[in-house]
Amino acid sequence: MQIKNRKQLLLINATFVVFCAGILVFLLKAPKESTPFLPNDENHKRFFFIESKKEAELSCLSCHDLGKEAPLPENHPPKYRCLFCHKRNR
Repeated sequence: MQIKNRKQLLLINATFVVFCAGILVFLLKAPKESTPFLPNDENHKRFFFIESKKEAELSCLSCHDLGKEAPLPENHPPKYRCLFCHKRNR
């Protein structure tokens, strides 16, 4: 009976190690971060000091909406979640 328990424990441990190795390989092969940082210029300076991302995003469309100063391209992801992708580099 004890040999069966050892084999079962070995199988469980081996499965765990293979699973963890698979996760490690997956993470090591993940693509590098490709989303640009929020520009650190005069136009965007005020967004670095607003703590809440959602509050900061309220003003993005004032420049980045259609017909504005710097409209976003058609294929741009959801335009109301700017700081979900674009990080603020303080």
